[in-house]
Amino acid sequence: MRAVTVFAPLNFAFQKYTGNTDDSFVLYHITNTPYKLNQLGNTPIFSELDGNPPLWVTRTKTDNVEDIYINNAKVLQEKSNFIQTDHSGKKKVLHILEDVLEPVRPLSQEFQIYNLNAFEFLNLSENLDLDNYRVRSFRQRVNVTNKQDVFNEDGRFTFFIPVDDGFQPPPRPDKIDAKVIDGHVIPHKVLFTAATKNDVEYETLAYTDTVKVVVFFGTESNGKETKRFVKSRTIVRDSSHPAGVVIAEIVKANIPVRNGVVHLINRPLMVVDNTVTEFLKVNYKNHEDGPLYKFYEVIHDTEGDFMDRITAMKELTLFAPSNNAWKDPNLKNLIRDRKKIQEILHMHVIEEQLTLQQIIDNNKHQLYQVATIAPRRHLYFNVVKSGGNRTLTVEGGGVNATVIQSDVAATNGVVHIIDRVLGVPFMTVGRKMATDPMLNKTFIMGRSQGFNEQLDDMGKRFTYFVPRDYAWKKVENTYPSAHKKLFMHDFAYHARQILERHLVVADQAYTMAELKNMTMHEARKLPTVRDVVKIRVKESDKSYYVEWNNEWIHVFRPDVECTNGVIHVIDNVFVRDSDIQVTGSGEIVQPLRATLGFIICLIIGQYL
Repeated sequence: MRAVTVFAPLNFAFQKYTGNTDDSFVLYHITNTPYKLNQLGNTPIFSELDGNPPLWVTRTKTDNVEDIYINNAKVLQEKSNFIQTDHSGKKKVLHILEDVLEPVRPLSQEFQIYNLNAFEFLNLSENLDLDNYRVRSFRQRVNVTNKQDVFNEDGRFTFFIPVDDGFQPPPRPDKIDAKVIDGHVIPHKVLFTAATKNDVEYETLAYTDTVKVVVFFGTESNGKETKRFVKSRTIVRDSSHPAGVVIAEIVKANIPVRNGVVHLINRPLMVVDNTVTEFLKVNYKNHEDGPLYKFYEVIHDTEGDFMDRITAMKELTLFAPSNNAWKDPNLKNLIRDRKKIQEILHMHVIEEQLTLQQIIDNNKHQLYQVATIAPRRHLYFNVVKSGGNRTLTVEGGGVNATVIQSDVAATNGVVHIIDRVLGVPFMTVGRKMATDPMLNKTFIMGRSQGFNEQLDDMGKRFTYFVPRDYAWKKVENTYPSAHKKLFMHDFAYHARQILERHLVVADQAYTMAELKNMTMHEARKLPTVRDVVKIRVKESDKSYYVEWNNEWIHVFRPDVECTNGVIHVIDNVFVRDSDIQVTGSGEIVQPLRATLGFIICLIIGQYL
């Protein structure tokens, strides 16, 4: 009898496993040393399979909870550490796994393999059971560039190997030079997919003084299954290796080898040889596996000029909604309106190349906005920092979307994948006010006396001229003491009166184009929640201006659409000097309150 550790998969793991479960399969789940869980470190242990191929141990910690993985199988710790000692003192230890441990297998039992490393894996791949995937093209590039040592070296590595189908079209194979091959290898880490967090960047062998390339994992779910992706990001480029992100699907994951783990991917990393149009088409050909499959399907079904326009562009930036973004129920009826959906598609395109870093640089001193190819439609950017992480949000047509994958590189531009479809509102005016950082001060003021509560009413249609925070700053510069008092509870009534002047309530919401047409010849009175506001609208230099009280006010963001109205973000507050009176001590005096005070003084004076 021998001392052993047995890693036993759950019954359910066997039910979903479709491979062979012969004696060699069983031996791969056994090691001849008894290991309790606390004895499993980050060093490999060796199985009883011929050649003693390693079992890789990974410990991860999330919120102070530690998980242990053997290769890609999670250990069920509460069901493990079962120890039995036989009559000779030999210990048997049992641990339970969520999944089976799958070794490298030959196609035929007549062909023997013994504990292959990554280079031997490449050389013998035609004799291995790899689900009909072939890697001859990549092996050829490894040999041509003399990079055999990278795959032959002892140690701990994660290897990404593109399959043959990913080497089309020519001249893609010629772009896979020594530096690109280095970009497919992570040194010092053995990363199995289940044990590796998404979006954590790992330096590759191509992280040098001249070029810097990292890779990270990601997932995409179509509701039926979850696909795993690996993404390379070239941070520092050179003349042969452009900056940006390249996405590859992991088509066969977690192949253990003597010096680490191999993941087969559907195309090479680092290689940028598609235009934006070609990138979308490739996604569509991959059917539901492509992260932008649904976006291209909508483009195709719309039958407009969208593809022709972006194909003709010398450079562009595309904000592409993910597959999940199109599941929004608000989109079902809209997709049938081809004219509207064409306008929305155009709102996702900028006729210049903008990387994440360029947007961040442009956003440092003011909120960055840029025109789309949709007439009079702009995108507005905001960068949220949390620790060392930066999250980019983009707003268009009242929709705030988060960039979930930035800087996907193309030969004529860059693609940013976002989590919502722009231009399709899903918030009420009230909810938009509560969540838009540019409108924060108006929202805070509107909480006084419950002014904001009416803004969620779906039975009304609002046109709200909302002063952005910059506009309130101008008021503060002119009336510093009064501005301070306006946001205090004691002066809520006065603040509400000012806001009421900005909120038009009618049987419809008015876009800026409609207001311009309505007031082309003369100013017009519109009903507000208090009385009326008299305005006129003009367009100049691709911007709108609202005339109020003989002053032309710039509209910073027109037509922020909401489910029960529209917001127009303006650069000034509709406020008159008579609205804000300041005493010698700097306090606001409301006109009505001042009149009542004067009358009271007269009455008291009669009795003195």
